[in-house]
Amino acid sequence: MKNIYVGNLSYQLSEDELRSAFARFGEVSSVRIVKDRYTDRSKGFGFVEMPVDAEADAAIRNLDGQELKGRALRVNEARPRENSRPRRQFA
Repeated sequence: MKNIYVGNLSYQLSEDELRSAFARFGEVSSVRIVKDRYTDRSKGFGFVEMPVDAEADAAIRNLDGQELKGRALRVNEARPRENSRPRRQFA
């Protein structure tokens, strides 16, 4: 299973449209566009999971820099999240 970061997304892009772009290269397990929790507006990036590494690598190679809805995508393998800031604890 490969987790793929997709940046520079159009704010109007839907998860279905993003899934379709990646599905041209193989099976897509999940798609998630990250949204602001207060406004529910896209933050301009998201993640796609693909179960077959070779298909995921092909999608990364072919979609990085390609235009989708007027924006040139930034596509690469997602790095593990770092906890750079401690979360605030509320009593």
